[in-house]
Amino acid sequence: MAASPALPTMNGLLNPPTDAETLTLYQPSDPFTQEVDTHVLTHPLAVSLRAKPGFVESRPHLKIPEPMRPHNLTGGTLLGQDKIVVPPLTFTQANGDSLTQITYVGRALCGHPGIVHGGLLATLLDEGLARCCFPALPNKVGVTASLTINYKKPCLAEQYVVLKARTTKVEGRKAWVAGHIETLLSPEAIERGEVPVVLVEAEALFIEPRNAAGMARVYSSQ
Repeated sequence: MAASPALPTMNGLLNPPTDAETLTLYQPSDPFTQEVDTHVLTHPLAVSLRAKPGFVESRPHLKIPEPMRPHNLTGGTLLGQDKIVVPPLTFTQANGDSLTQITYVGRALCGHPGIVHGGLLATLLDEGLARCCFPALPNKVGVTASLTINYKKPCLAEQYVVLKARTTKVEGRKAWVAGHIETLLSPEAIERGEVPVVLVEAEALFIEPRNAAGMARVYSSQ
């Protein structure tokens, strides 16, 4: 009986949901999260990426087995009311060339009042840039070797942001990625011809571990 709680976790690691299945796993729990979820799913950016060939849509954090989520930073600790309110929606090119992710950042993620903590933005970039290049690596997984962050503008809380990443070079088990986080324009602002504000930029190098073939595929595409 002592081992029984581990069974769902092991099954989740061995048989994670597909990218398509992750889109059905989240159910908003109140009117506000329903509003945020609907805005993310129906925003013109999401609609346009959904229609592009070669892009895979998913909510990758929902690949993490539910018993593991309370012990996972971005898949559990940072998700929830006043934080990352709904699981980020991600569009990844199947070949690993680029990634776009839409996230809502709440007021519990601040350093200074009303301003999202720079460490939170670095965490989002670390994961987003890594996830961008995973499909281009031999075994579809890697770890951070270096990450350089340049903060451009304050990121205000209680807003939608977009992370964009592109893989710039791949050599064997190494992948170099560049990206940034920018504001998500409202449909009305898009119609007026406004442009997003770049909040933070990053460059990173990811290296696939030598034992990658035996690692669990919790974060990679299926």
